[in-house]
Amino acid sequence: MKTIMKRFAADQSGATAIEYGLIAALIAVAIIAAVKGVAGSLNTKFADIATKITAAGN
Repeated sequence: MKTIMKRFAADQSGATAIEYGLIAALIAVAIIAAVKGVAGSLNTKFADIATKITAAGN
């Protein structure tokens, strides 16, 4: 039983999986932040273009 507990305590595979999960979560947060920033910029640009097209049509 003591040997099993020592092996369990020394096992690093679970810690590695958690680290990879945290890295993936951090990358996902960065991607979401970047997409939100680009989306806001595109929304402003399209609104500006729509205003100019409407003004040109009059």
